[in-house]
Amino acid sequence: MTLWQILPGSPTGVLAVVCALLVTVRAHPQCLDFMPPFEPAEPLTFCREYGEFGCCTRRQDYELQRQFDDILRRMPYHLQTSCHHHLMNILCQECSPYASHLYDLETTQVKKPLPGMCPQYCPTVFNSCKDIIPFITGDPTVQHAISLSNYTQFCEVTSITDMDYCYPNLLANEQLSGNIQQAVEGTGGEGCLCFQEFANGLKNPTVLVHAGDGTHRVFIGEQLGKVYVYLPDGSRVDTPFLDLTSTVLTSSRRGDERGFLGMAFHPDFKENKRLFVYYSVGTPKNQKIRISEFKVASQDVNQVDQDSEKVILELDEPAANHNGGQLLFGVDGFMYAFIGDGGKGGDPFGEKGNALNMTTLLGKIIRIDVNHPDESVPYGVPWDNPFVGQRNVKPEIYAYGTRNMWRCAVDRGDPESGEGRGRIFCGDVGQGKWEEIDIIEKGGNYGWRAFEGFECFDKELCETEELANHIPPIHVYGHDVGKSVTGGYVYRGCLYPNLNGQYIYGDFWNGKLFSLTEDKERGVWNNREICAGSAAICNNELQGSYVPDILSFGEDEAGEMYMLSTDYASTSHTGGIVYRIVDPARRGDPEQCSRQISPVTVHGSTTPFVHSSESPTVTPLSTMASEPSSKHLEKSHSCHLSPSLAVLFVAVLSVFVTAPVTPWSGFLISRRKGHLPDLS
Repeated sequence: MTLWQILPGSPTGVLAVVCALLVTVRAHPQCLDFMPPFEPAEPLTFCREYGEFGCCTRRQDYELQRQFDDILRRMPYHLQTSCHHHLMNILCQECSPYASHLYDLETTQVKKPLPGMCPQYCPTVFNSCKDIIPFITGDPTVQHAISLSNYTQFCEVTSITDMDYCYPNLLANEQLSGNIQQAVEGTGGEGCLCFQEFANGLKNPTVLVHAGDGTHRVFIGEQLGKVYVYLPDGSRVDTPFLDLTSTVLTSSRRGDERGFLGMAFHPDFKENKRLFVYYSVGTPKNQKIRISEFKVASQDVNQVDQDSEKVILELDEPAANHNGGQLLFGVDGFMYAFIGDGGKGGDPFGEKGNALNMTTLLGKIIRIDVNHPDESVPYGVPWDNPFVGQRNVKPEIYAYGTRNMWRCAVDRGDPESGEGRGRIFCGDVGQGKWEEIDIIEKGGNYGWRAFEGFECFDKELCETEELANHIPPIHVYGHDVGKSVTGGYVYRGCLYPNLNGQYIYGDFWNGKLFSLTEDKERGVWNNREICAGSAAICNNELQGSYVPDILSFGEDEAGEMYMLSTDYASTSHTGGIVYRIVDPARRGDPEQCSRQISPVTVHGSTTPFVHSSESPTVTPLSTMASEPSSKHLEKSHSCHLSPSLAVLFVAVLSVFVTAPVTPWSGFLISRRKGHLPDLS
């Protein structure tokens, strides 16, 4: 019988089996805390075998050396001289990038007292140095096996489920070594990500921001107008931080774009306690968007003074859709607001639409000074705004020709060089063919409604002089790929260095995730679809699936990235979940990434985090098995192979043989250097 005869006949069946086989062959590095390994900020001096990439920080390496020295002092002299190298080898396996497998933790969820030793190595340790084992562990099963004075029982007790990971053979396993190299270089796992549930039971979460005050609190806003505080320990303050539900205009209709849409804390919030919000108000026949300022209550930093509202700006909205909603502060200290074109479809307002009409703020990006208000309005206009002093042009305008930008973000810049700092990235929702990603430039014309993506939408406008120098997107994708872009962030956090510089974004309509990476030499941005990791990689607190409708993204104070989504985009539905985005291949040094958290006093009760799968009051997380819609299946794939690639892979499997061994050190020795759906 051939391998093909045992496979299901359809390409889908082949794909399912190949994915399962792929998980087995492509074993993933994992530490004892179920997190990926890392490159220590300083090379290890004791467990040098894993000194450049593994699971130990410099401090943990020091503690293992102390343990080694302590045991050595207590051992008889003859053991010190003959067994010290075995003692070091055993202790240092906690630093292996495969430590979770070496101690059988991933399989059994219980750490074995000793690492798995290979059949050739285990008898050697037992026969020559079994007397050192009681100094390492007092486990009764191990002690009993030693008392039998027979290595067979000892080696059986200390064996692990998958002996491919046993020490020392795993050091010379080419497949495992290759996985380490890929993790170091950021090429492992085809770039698949995992997701860690952070909050749930939410009604269309549209906003996740931080205050930048050192407390590392996260503020999550629902479309209905409630904002909650989430503390660094994951618990939620029960009383809402802000409650505008009596003022916000929205409905429970699936896909209603109106509501609480944006929030930004003042750069000096720690001192002045000011924050700003963007939301819909009015009635269905007289709707507006409003930008307001609030202040935090003087006696409780987890509560807004509801009576402190100061309206900064109100604009009439001619339709219920295309409300925009992003608020943010640039590195220049000014506030930017991203306003939709007024709605309906095709920007049908006037001769050239709202977005190109410089007498209205609809379809614009505005830049205002909230620190120095003018006599006539509660804000100032920066003197260097690009259109200040021009006739029949609103001076607040910073850029124009935008349709309905849904989610924009400021690039923090590379952590070491600062490159990219201050760039503003936006996702602009398309009309009927193209979704686009833009980088915002001062005075820029982004082309709508003349252009949709790179393509002409209004032929009369496309050929005008005004559009000759419009700024094209850095990337577009067609509606055969997705239908409603949700802009994201350039990742600049510490925990996942392989993601640094990648612009991660998604599509609301089908829940796909994407990454854009800049090719500076060619002057282009390369796009790829991000896959979700399999259950073998995304395990324990991590998962490889998420609820389907990607509403928004967020960033915490440390620069880590979050995704906000739901399984039914209605303000009456509590299926909204917030996920941390996790790279399962490699993380930053935990010591280097540790946070200094300023304490915050909490008045009133809090609710600890409970995973949605454990809470009967929360919509359960959809899975491929329970969710038949093809829409969700797109978001739950943990293995992406074309049928032709599946054929190739199985063909390779059929002749697969063990490859020659290669030590890991050879790889590493040189490495010390929408939103709510757009219904128009």
